[in-house]
Amino acid sequence: MDDRHYMEAALELARGAAAAGEVPVGALVVAGGAIIGRGANRPIAGCDPTAHAEIVALREAATVQGSYRLADSTLYVTLEPCAMCAQAIVHARVRRLVFGAWDPRAGAVDSAFQIINAPAQNHRVEVLGGVLGEPCGVLLKDFFRDRRDG
Repeated sequence: MDDRHYMEAALELARGAAAAGEVPVGALVVAGGAIIGRGANRPIAGCDPTAHAEIVALREAATVQGSYRLADSTLYVTLEPCAMCAQAIVHARVRRLVFGAWDPRAGAVDSAFQIINAPAQNHRVEVLGGVLGEPCGVLLKDFFRDRRDG
């Protein structure tokens, strides 16, 4: 499978989050060619400010692996991770991060902050941004436009 295939699956999770009234972000963790963690934003439904798609997917993957260290994994997420999620990715020792849309206001990979591969980090993450960036960004823009107009 290629990055676009997995990003399409993450986009489906994001669409589900939007349908539930959550900010439409989806994430999944892949290891050994298998999806081991899935997540969609759910801070509203879970009354949990940490329930971002990435955190939900990392928690599930860690449970499946029986370890919080996900060294041979790739995390796919439809939006550039925030600072909280970026640090969690580093702590989990994720090997590779693939994201869709950039987040100029809160992105912590390359946009607003550069946390993922900051010199002080003890782990380096391979990063690829912009995979299906347009549909990922359109989903977010449409969601927020509908909320403003509704």
